[in-house]
Amino acid sequence: MVLRSSILRSRQRGMSFISLVLLGALLVAVVAVGAQIVPTAIEFVAAKRAIDKAKEGSTVVEVQNIFDKAAQINDITSISPRDLDISKNGDKVVVSFSYTREIHLIGPAYLVMKYKATTN
Repeated sequence: MVLRSSILRSRQRGMSFISLVLLGALLVAVVAVGAQIVPTAIEFVAAKRAIDKAKEGSTVVEVQNIFDKAAQINDITSISPRDLDISKNGDKVVVSFSYTREIHLIGPAYLVMKYKATTN
């Protein structure tokens, strides 16, 4: 009985302190990068909604004004009304945009986020 419990105890392994520290550092890095990505994704969604509203305009100036109002309300700073690509497809107004955001990671390493959206 004593021999059996010592064998079971020797098979039990846990996480070493170094493994715990490395896992913690990895989690901190993922959370830090995620905290920088989430605001850019939220801004992209707001910009997509703004161009969906802006396509209701019939002229380039109207589309830009509608987008500008939505951009002021939703704090869209990555693109301006002049950055919009506005065209007509038959009788529909098509509005699109694309932009790039860079997130500095460490040293010369960057995470590049490319955003692109078009109305239907």
